[in-house]
Amino acid sequence: MTNADTGRTVDPAGPPLLADHLALDLLNTEARADGAAVEFWHTGDDVLRWLARQGIVPAPGAPVDPAALLAQARALRALARELVGRHKEGKPADAGALNAYLHAYLSAPHLARDREGRLVLGRVPRGDTIAALLGPVAEAVAQLLADGDFALVRQCEHPDCVLWFYDRTKAHKRRWCSMALCGNRHKAAQFRKKASQGAAA
Repeated sequence: MTNADTGRTVDPAGPPLLADHLALDLLNTEARADGAAVEFWHTGDDVLRWLARQGIVPAPGAPVDPAALLAQARALRALARELVGRHKEGKPADAGALNAYLHAYLSAPHLARDREGRLVLGRVPRGDTIAALLGPVAEAVAQLLADGDFALVRQCEHPDCVLWFYDRTKAHKRRWCSMALCGNRHKAAQFRKKASQGAAA
């Protein structure tokens, strides 16, 4: 799959889910490769696929306007990026726009049986389909802002990466979005640097 904005090839499965927090996975639907921006959301279907990977799907038969979903999802992402960034910097931010997403997300208690046959109390969305799809994402952003430990909210240390993550490691020393991605890229770059220094000496 080629990114229409950059001409670069990107993972057809979509953006990586490696942030360990839904709100930060939202931010990671925009990335960077070789210094250029990578946009993972080009259509409403891209957003629907990402939501489905997060376990968020529309109710059976619920109509979804793909263009409206794309526009609102991108707007929520931009808002979340601003709020998370300001909170990380210790700056105040207006939560009014985020509250608009939260207030539109209507749900009701629902009793059902789980896979083991036990009764569990959950909630089911009501009302507007797009609000029902983006509501859980907006709620995750709100929960991160209200309850998250922002000392553990970090961006990957690789200079060509902008991905965010919530450091849930025991020692809280996670540096990379993924050891398999940026961690190995850093190690390889360090190895090449040492090799070239050794050759020059």
